[in-house]
Amino acid sequence: MTGRAKTVGQAIAIAAVVGLFALLVWKLAFGNSGGAAGQLANGQHPAAPVFTLDRLDSTAGKLSLQSLKGKPVVVNFWASWCIPCENEAPALQKSYETYKSRGLVVLGVDAQDFRADAKRFARRYGVTYPIVYDGQGSTLGTWGVTGFPETYFVDRTGHLVGERIQGGIDTAQNKSAYAEGVRLLLASSQ
Repeated sequence: MTGRAKTVGQAIAIAAVVGLFALLVWKLAFGNSGGAAGQLANGQHPAAPVFTLDRLDSTAGKLSLQSLKGKPVVVNFWASWCIPCENEAPALQKSYETYKSRGLVVLGVDAQDFRADAKRFARRYGVTYPIVYDGQGSTLGTWGVTGFPETYFVDRTGHLVGERIQGGIDTAQNKSAYAEGVRLLLASSQ
C-alpha cells in the first residue's frame, strides 16, 4: 500500500468514527423527544400507548394496559441487569402495598432482558405487583423510553399525567416527582 493510499484510508476511518460520534451525541441530545414521552414533555397528556404482553410468569397469561383502564397505573420500565432498578424496587413495592386498596396498580414492564433473570429479580426483591415481559423491547419506542428505569403515570382515563421519571424513583431528585405522580393518579376522577 502506498503512503498516499494509507493516508486516505486513515482519513476515511477517522471520518467514520467522527460521524458515529456525532450521531451518538445527536441521539443523546435529541433522541428522548419521541413517543409519548415527547408529548408529555411538551405539556400534553396523550393517551398511554397500549400494549398486550405476556405476564412475567408465562403461565399467568397475558395482560393488556387497556384492561386496566379505570384504574390509576404506575408503569415502570426496568430490567434485571439495571442497578438503579434494584435500588427502586422496594419503593415501588411499598407504594403498591400502600395504595392498592385505593385502586392503584403498579405495573412493571421488564424489557430487553431474559425472563429467567427477571423472575429471579422479582423473587429477590419481593415484587408482588404485576409484571409483564417485553424481552425485545417492542414497547419502548412508542413510550419514548430511553433508559432504565423509567416511570410513567396513567390516570383512570388512560392518559399520561405528571412527568416521566428517568432514573430510580428512590433518588433525592425523583422522590417528589414520584409522590406528585401518585397523588395525581389517586386524585383522578373515576
